[in-house]
Amino acid sequence: MAHHKYHHDEEEDLGPSKSEMKRASKALQDLGAELAELGKERLAKVPIDEDLRDAVKDYQRFPSHEAKRRQLQYIGRLMRNVDPEPIRAALDAFKGVSAVETARMHRLEQLRARLIEDEKTLHDIAEAHQGADLQHLRVLRRNAIKEKELNKPPRAFRELFRVLRELEYGADSSEQPDVDEGDEE
Repeated sequence: MAHHKYHHDEEEDLGPSKSEMKRASKALQDLGAELAELGKERLAKVPIDEDLRDAVKDYQRFPSHEAKRRQLQYIGRLMRNVDPEPIRAALDAFKGVSAVETARMHRLEQLRARLIEDEKTLHDIAEAHQGADLQHLRVLRRNAIKEKELNKPPRAFRELFRVLRELEYGADSSEQPDVDEGDEE
């Protein structure tokens, strides 16, 4: 078999192409940009080294568009030396899109739907969450039903979700992701 100048043996590993490297670099820079948009409290919860944390804080204090653009490139460069998965997982958790958080939100939505359908669900809630204000839940349930019947905005429906979420997470609201509790039933 004749070997051509451009023929590559199957065993030869050429590594990522230039385009793949550019895409990977852009993805890291985009992840760095997401980090740069976080508030102080959330940034403190993301597992990153001090150099990267300082670079993100610098980005946040720069007023100039050009300075921010250059700083984002620097953040992208620093991101090449870190494992992006823990950062991505933390950002997803903040957004409420991690699989665990999504499953938890679905459970809460189902619990809310069961409660609206059947008041006996309050018994299950009382067993699972000691100290739950059942009277308040009863009032919210009744108001949510009335809202639906009268085609009013779902205020009590949303409040019911918030109360159930607080029961699920307990008093520590810092663990609660920022999610929209939805309008649909």
